[in-house]
Amino acid sequence: MLTAKELMTSECITLTPETDIATAAKTLLDNKINGAPVIDDGKVVGVLCQSDLVAQQKRITLPSFFTLLDGVFPLSSQDELEAEVTKIAAAKVGDAMTPTPTFITPETSIEDIATMMANEKLYTLPVLEDGKLVGVVGKEDVLKTLLQNT
Repeated sequence: MLTAKELMTSECITLTPETDIATAAKTLLDNKINGAPVIDDGKVVGVLCQSDLVAQQKRITLPSFFTLLDGVFPLSSQDELEAEVTKIAAAKVGDAMTPTPTFITPETSIEDIATMMANEKLYTLPVLEDGKLVGVVGKEDVLKTLLQNT
């Protein structure tokens, strides 16, 4: 059974929270990658994906409300609205990235990786060993395995 160790890219392209959005977008496009881990003080603090950058171009979703006995109640939290506005207005990677990303280990199986990618829509998975970034598995890494079986 294949594991992350066999699939991962060891030479990782990384960003920092202070990287500006234009530089980050150019880095992802120039390297033809979906996303990159965000490193601060040697620790992975997030992942910036193309979808995070695409989100900057969307309209703000205004919260929905419902009324009950003359009371008005929001259907989404104020925190969610603030997070969305912060992401849309982001000038730095730290504001646009997905914080606290899902990590995998070198021993994570391809089945578990594919399940995470499909079910949770996580297409850039940092590989950590003893708390240190040792690689990244992207959706293209998983797709390449289909070619090996033909």
